[in-house]
Amino acid sequence: MPSPDTDYFLKALAFTLAHEGGFVAHPHDPGGATKYGVSLAWLRKAGMLDLNGDGYPDGDIDHDGDIDPADIHALSPDDAAMIYRRHWWDRYSYSLLPPEVGAKVFDLAVNMGAQQAHRLLQRACTACGQPTADDGHVGPKTRTAVWAVPDDRLLDALCDQAEDFYKSLAAHNPARKVFLAGWLRRAKARPSLVEGR
Repeated sequence: MPSPDTDYFLKALAFTLAHEGGFVAHPHDPGGATKYGVSLAWLRKAGMLDLNGDGYPDGDIDHDGDIDPADIHALSPDDAAMIYRRHWWDRYSYSLLPPEVGAKVFDLAVNMGAQQAHRLLQRACTACGQPTADDGHVGPKTRTAVWAVPDDRLLDALCDQAEDFYKSLAAHNPARKVFLAGWLRRAKARPSLVEGR
């Protein structure tokens, strides 16, 4: 396991942001306006949480009292990093996973939602001979299964699970096929966070 003082968040964030761009408002994206991968739908869902303690809801980026597309426009890279750190990386304890696996699960969680990404990780563990409950919760049992599988093997299985999920998503919702090529590139992408690997 990585030592407690080893934090791969910034490298994992760079891996994720390589798949995300600036402001986009695609009509077939159910998340609505998006910037750096943070969608308006997610920002509204996070709503009134003030995890950074500045007196404003985390979603109210421009501090005008509401959460709307203007907040997505106002989102800075530092805002996105703070959101990803608090609402994903720390919340789901991705640092307790092997670095590349944690970064891959984080990236998928940003794109498809944490619970779905966690299910794919659990299915990947099962495919690698470590039967794991498919419940979307990465707790001690799932982490034990993750650490029992060599990183490269687990990443291969996780990439396969992500590819299957994205293909199924596009097949069940033809309007979203426009995203499939990008999703498949993302599914196959593998992070490299640790030197010498």
